[in-house]
Amino acid sequence: MLHGFTPPYTPEGRSSLVPPPPWHYAGTVLSMACPTDPAAAARFLPQGFGRATGRIIAHVCEWQATTDGWELLDPVNAQYREFILLVEAEREGALVNFCPMIWVDQDISLIRGWLQGWPKKLGQVWMTRSYGLDHPAAAPLRAGTRLGASLAVKDRRLAEAAVTLDGGEGQALGFLAGPTYGLVGAPSIIGEPTPGALRLVLPGITGRMAGPMVGGTAELRFFDAPRDELAALRPTGPAVAAIGNVAITVTGATDMGVVAG
Repeated sequence: MLHGFTPPYTPEGRSSLVPPPPWHYAGTVLSMACPTDPAAAARFLPQGFGRATGRIIAHVCEWQATTDGWELLDPVNAQYREFILLVEAEREGALVNFCPMIWVDQDISLIRGWLQGWPKKLGQVWMTRSYGLDHPAAAPLRAGTRLGASLAVKDRRLAEAAVTLDGGEGQALGFLAGPTYGLVGAPSIIGEPTPGALRLVLPGITGRMAGPMVGGTAELRFFDAPRDELAALRPTGPAVAAIGNVAITVTGATDMGVVAG
């Protein structure tokens, strides 16, 4: 008998790329919220999802993840970086987020994301690390410190950010502030190729924790690329920024029904 939560399926199931939830995450999250063209933002929302507010949120994250702790002893399985792009919308009278694009540098995270409705692709993500020391290389989280972040995909830079901290309390933004939805498809080449029905899902997040968040401002820029559409949501003004340490647990997801893409 073959076993495994995801391929490959093997006699013992140890080769499975991703084990079942719960999935526990902790890391540093840099959040940036800025205006964009509302009409462009609306094009990235599923039909009937809600009204685009004209604001996007970019998260640049450096994560460490585990299931039952074994990954922490073999950190090549635990650590990764990602760039998350969210479109803010008003849905049923409340502000929510929809995730049209994410880039990540770890295959385990990529598949976990697809299962949750997070549309991940592989990319190279970098962000300045803060070590909390009073030293030129330490980038302490205090007023005047400058931080950078970048995203590159298949030899092309898609995004870059320059952040200046003001030392004030940072506000929760994006998935740290409200419900964040994604789409799960069912593509198949069995018989006639089809993308399958698109189902709107809401990941189940528990155990949310956050340390102090430090605020600031950011200049966020997106660049044209032949196979990625991030530049269609390029910022039209400066960004509000916040950075801090966050921990969450993903237990599963809620099916919100079939939607038109």
